[in-house]
This record gives sequence, structure tokens and C-alpha cells, in this order.
Amino acid sequence: MCQPFEPERIVSTYAVGDIQGCFDTLIALLTQVHFKPETDTLWCAGDLINRGPKNVETLQYLMALPNLKVALGNHDLHFLALAKGIKTPTPSDTIGDLLTHPDREQFVAWLQKQPLLICDDVNQRLMVHAGLPDIWSLDQVKHLAHEIEQQLRGASVDAFLNNMYGDTPAIWSDTLTTPDRLRLATNFFTRLRFYKSTGELELTHKTETAPEGFTPWFNTRHASLADYTLIFGHWAALGGVRQERLIGLDTGAVWGRHLTVLRLEDGVYFTQPAASE
Repeated sequence: MCQPFEPERIVSTYAVGDIQGCFDTLIALLTQVHFKPETDTLWCAGDLINRGPKNVETLQYLMALPNLKVALGNHDLHFLALAKGIKTPTPSDTIGDLLTHPDREQFVAWLQKQPLLICDDVNQRLMVHAGLPDIWSLDQVKHLAHEIEQQLRGASVDAFLNNMYGDTPAIWSDTLTTPDRLRLATNFFTRLRFYKSTGELELTHKTETAPEGFTPWFNTRHASLADYTLIFGHWAALGGVRQERLIGLDTGAVWGRHLTVLRLEDGVYFTQPAASE
């Protein structure tokens, strides 16, 4: 007897923007794209948690995925500092569910193992939470991300997290002290929006309008990244960016707008309205 023909399903890679604890919206979006956890891969542009209501459910789901890649965001790092008692929650933090959960230390250990950078050299794709300055070559980007990741996983993690907070220095220099270099590099990876041609970082403006003398970081890039597609989150005010070799995926799910995912193989976007969680 002839068996019915079932075409082989193509394995897909999906890149998703800032989830921020919007678990119901995430599941609705992945259901929409027929995401298959056992075969498909999910890239997350950081800020997995905070400001949204279901942080525990979000991390539990993501931690169980066999094919997950994460580029850590500022809210993820902030949770680590809170969980270790280095900082105290602010009124806008909504991660009390994580901080009081019996599995808190498992959440901490898992996040500490995640990278700041996803780099696919074969397909020339790179994901970072916020952005990259044009003064960094691809090799520098990889080296600095690795240096920060080693800090997160090492014995000096508490000192690193305590030193991480602050807006200065704002200008990159190869002569910076190690604490200053790590703080500024972390700010570039996880907080960057506007940047000056002199190499100065600006961290106070969150809208789409650049302050005088500054420009969005992605208007220029290092020559070694010219052929790479850069994928980022963090900047909800832009409402997403879809340009050649530039993809912004934060479309403000936590602010009641949409969660967006991009299927990397064919460049198709999918959006899901924010759920009432």
C-alpha cells in the first residue's frame, strides 16, 4: 500500500524582539508561525523579562527550548544585580515574581550562561540587544562580548554587576581602565541608541528623534560589518526597523503594541498584538 506523501518540513530560524515578560503574547506569536521547538531555532534579542507580567513563565519556557539563542539585554543584566542583592528594585521593575520564586537561583545561573552576541558568520548575521559603535571591528565586537560573558560566569560577577551601572565614560578609548572599559562596552551592547561621530555615547534620549550632534547608531558601521545583517531590539520608539542588512525587532509589546518575529530563511515578518495579560 502506498504511504501518503508528506513533504519534509523546512527547519526555520526565528528572531524575536524584546519579550519583557509578555508570555501570552510570545506563545500566541509562536503559535501563529507554527513554531516547532524540537526542530526550529529561536533567536531572542534580549530583555526577556521585566516591565511585563509573566517573567517566570517566560523564562521557564525559554529555558526548556532545545534550540535557543539569546543576546542578553539591560533588563536581563539588571535582574542579575537584583537577585544578587547588588541593587534594589525600582518602582518600574516587575520581576518580583522571579526574585521570590523557589527557582530563582536556577534563573540566575541560566542567564549568567547566556551570551551578549549571536554571530552567524556563515550567513553573515549578527544579533545584539541594543547596538554597536562603528569604531569596533567584528573581531573587537566578538572579543569584548566574550570578555563580558566571562565576567558574568566568573568569580568576579558581583563586582562586575556592581560596576556596570553608570553613564560614564561615554567615549571609547583603548586606554580606559578595565572597569571603565567593561561598563562602556556593556552600555554599547545593551543600552545604545544615539551615537556621535567622535565616538561618544548618548543614553538619555529614548525617542526616535536624535539630540543635537548625535545620530542613530546604525547610520554608520565598521567596514568589517558591511556585509552583515545586524539584528537588534531595545528601541521600541522606532516601531521596528526594516532596512537592507538592518533589522530592528522591538515593536513595543510590553507597551501594548506588538511582538514581532522574523523568519531568517526567507525574510518574512510576523506580528502579534499584545495580549491583555
